Amino acid sequence: MRLLERDDTGEFRLTKNLPNDTILEIPPYGILSHTWREDEEVLFKDLADGTAKTKPGYAKIRFCGDQAKRNGLKFFWVDTCCINQSDAAELQHALNSIFRWYRNTAKCYVYLTDVSTRKRDADGNSNWELAFLNCRWFTRGWTLQELIAPTIVEFFSVEGVFLGDKQSLRHQIHNATGIHLGALQANTLPDFSIEARIS
Repeated sequence: MRLLERDDTGEFRLTKNLPNDTILEIPPYGILSHTWREDEEVLFKDLADGTAKTKPGYAKIRFCGDQAKRNGLKFFWVDTCCINQSDAAELQHALNSIFRWYRNTAKCYVYLTDVSTRKRDADGNSNWELAFLNCRWFTRGWTLQELIAPTIVEFFSVEGVFLGDKQSLRHQIHNATGIHLGALQANTLPDFSIEARIS
């Protein structure tokens, strides 16, 4: 797999393919967690052939790169385009090592395309909290590991507005997912029984 690297002009390029055992040896990186829309996503081939910027999903990549820069990170990882999914061996290895990629990230940015801070109720108040509890991100298979593997998980609206992190939103996350509060506060899976992990 590869990382995306932001250059001094704000453009992104893929790094060379990283050897399988060097996740701990690479520089600090941010990681994007998001929901896919198949026809919109920027894939590895789109970065290679220069068509990435024409796809709607490029906005998520730009968001992640900009957020990583704000946090002092030059490198970041996005599953849609950092994995060459047409290479079966690479794809299988990526799936097998994804938990490690999330565990070793400096920060995980959750980009919620169906949560807006601009929408207002009849009284003019933002109702993003309700949208957060019902967002599509909580219904996908990867949500569990992307919540518990990284130490720092930050949530952002579709406008890129910071909503909170997995600590400040732990009660809302627990209500939406049923994940034990302790699993959101610590990175120590061995502290949980097999039954608790399975549930």
